[in-house]
Amino acid sequence: MRHVFVAALAIAAVLTGLWHLADASSGLEIVRSLVGSTPVTVFRPRGENPAPLVVIAHGFAGSQQLMLPFALTLARNGYLAVTFDFPGHGQNPRPLAGALSDDASHNRDLLQTLGAVTAFARSLPGTDGRLAVLGHSMASDTVVQYAIDHPDVQATVAVSLYARAVTATAPRNLLVIDGALEPAMLTDEGRRVVGLVAKGPVRERVTYGSFTDGTARRRALAGGVEHIGVLYSAQSQREALSWLNQVFDRQGSGFIDAPGPWLGLLFAGLVALGWPLASLLPRLAPAPLGAGLRWRRQWPIAVLPAILTPLITWKLPTDFLPILLGDYLAVHFAVYGVLTALGLWFAGVRFRFASAGRMFVVAVLAVAAYNIFAIGVPIDRFATSFLPTGGRWILILVMLGGTLPYFVADEWLTRGPEAARFGYAFTKLCFFLSLAVAVALNPPRLFFLIIIIPVILIFLGIYGLFSTWAYRRTRNPMVGALANALAFAWAIAVTFPAMGR
Repeated sequence: MRHVFVAALAIAAVLTGLWHLADASSGLEIVRSLVGSTPVTVFRPRGENPAPLVVIAHGFAGSQQLMLPFALTLARNGYLAVTFDFPGHGQNPRPLAGALSDDASHNRDLLQTLGAVTAFARSLPGTDGRLAVLGHSMASDTVVQYAIDHPDVQATVAVSLYARAVTATAPRNLLVIDGALEPAMLTDEGRRVVGLVAKGPVRERVTYGSFTDGTARRRALAGGVEHIGVLYSAQSQREALSWLNQVFDRQGSGFIDAPGPWLGLLFAGLVALGWPLASLLPRLAPAPLGAGLRWRRQWPIAVLPAILTPLITWKLPTDFLPILLGDYLAVHFAVYGVLTALGLWFAGVRFRFASAGRMFVVAVLAVAAYNIFAIGVPIDRFATSFLPTGGRWILILVMLGGTLPYFVADEWLTRGPEAARFGYAFTKLCFFLSLAVAVALNPPRLFFLIIIIPVILIFLGIYGLFSTWAYRRTRNPMVGALANALAFAWAIAVTFPAMGR
């Protein structure tokens, strides 16, 4: 009875979240197109007069879906908004130009892509000839450089800005938005850029300079959010809309798309639904399998890989895949998993792959499908690209070679009739700390992992719940291990940027 009640509540949460998220685009004409290989989406208010154009660019490892709140907010307020996928990102099948370390080629390709999309957008019906650009993180530098090179860009909105090209007069009318919980190097950069005009201490939400001569500058902090959350903050949307309304002397409907609560409700419902669905899995073992180690024996096996893995991978060559940072993560997962397995071996623990018959395969495929599609399809629709294109199918299999050792060893370590309480959460904390150490040892190579680590932790938490529920029903830790390994391999292979060689 409890399972039925939870399932009903979960389905209600999912449907409510979906309804509100879909309703945000009401009154808009949304058209998808291609500019060369670049997927482009045009958001146009129905029946509106010609309006300014805003080209919106996503950041590293993102896609145009990530910028949906800005596009909906601006379009619902009468602007013509255009989003797109950079090369190597989202559904764009073309890799980003240049080798993995060739920043000059990357930047040139990003700028050329932005230029091509902007030229396409300016030819669309419904634009009045005025132009603004908006970019997040990696793209903040791109839109700033584009606006400097094209003085007819009348406003620039840089979210999570890091762009040394900014001067006191270029780009024109620059708004900087940061999340209050972002790394200090980003918030300091926003303060520095606005200080070029302020000529003194920079106060938040104070406009310096002049809109008339294009020197207007403003810095805003979105409270309580970090590098990704800043995109979903109502405060961020409000600041961007107000800034563009001032530049273009417009007054819109005032609509603000703040999808955070509805996304939270949607995914909370999907996660909760996993519990009653897990009760439908087959029972695979008469008694729970797993190492079942108590704290005294478990903690050394959990801690040592966290210390040794970043030291081992520090000097290893990790540029063997055409996805930036994905190859390092594959190596980190693999080394961590092998070290954990060796720890179990020396502790006298042996793996037993019991019940590996047809029902075992059914259970693994069922959990993996829920992990990937029940969570992944809404992510692809409302958050970021999650469906593979082109050669990314092969990358999933390659990434599986890294994630599989980790999840098999970790699940076996943390499951069992006498396993340490909270041991599963402890091993995830150790993994998080090992990634942090890896970044500290090699910041030039791994800097963007600072941004990705929180997302990895969220996935570990969600998939950890699914594997826990699957284990309680099936009593075999390998079900969750194989399903989670496939889900993580999928997530990394489809979201990290594809690079040229």
